[in-house]
Amino acid sequence: VQFVESGGGLVQPVGSLRLSCAASGFTFSDYAMIWFRQPPGKEREWVAHINPTGTSTMYADSVKGRFVTSRDNAKNTVYLQMNSLKPLDTAVYYCKVPTSDIWGQGTQVTVSS
Repeated sequence: VQFVESGGGLVQPVGSLRLSCAASGFTFSDYAMIWFRQPPGKEREWVAHINPTGTSTMYADSVKGRFVTSRDNAKNTVYLQMNSLKPLDTAVYYCKVPTSDIWGQGTQVTVSS
């Protein structure tokens, strides 16, 4: 099982980024996926959840209305579209299967002017 996150970078406040997470080693379409993030010096926190078919999503209150997660089961990839970014969104972002302890390397998102 492997997760490879990408798409992070430096963005100005109110800007947007789209993160991708390519999964392999399991039947991707059978599993929900979740996004976590770890701000500098803080614990990891849950960001978003998407069900196996992509028809149901949930978000942390801190990102609701600004972030949208989606998935392409044909490409074994889950996405996180992040809009209206704030400096507090600065973190390393990860994707994973909810029932697994396997993490990818994450992708750094820095929101700063």
